[in-house]
Amino acid sequence: MPTQKEKTLINFKKAQGLISKITEMVKNNEYCIDIMQQNLAVIGLLKSAHQMLMEGHLNSCFKKAMKTKNEKRKQEMIKEILEVTKLFNK
Repeated sequence: MPTQKEKTLINFKKAQGLISKITEMVKNNEYCIDIMQQNLAVIGLLKSAHQMLMEGHLNSCFKKAMKTKNEKRKQEMIKEILEVTKLFNK
């Protein structure tokens, strides 16, 4: 069974392949709806990869930081999560 890291990499590689396909579709003046459907597939793969990265971060780096007594570090980690979440939701 693939690890979380391997699953994330698979999503990035699939997205990369689809972007190459989309580029060719645009160059070849293919039907706009077909291009948009492929674009949405890439967006879905990237969102899924982002979710996996976030889950991994929360279960490792974030969890470790929250166990420390260093309040400054805890606040930095919380701030980072909030910033990334805000960017994701734009």
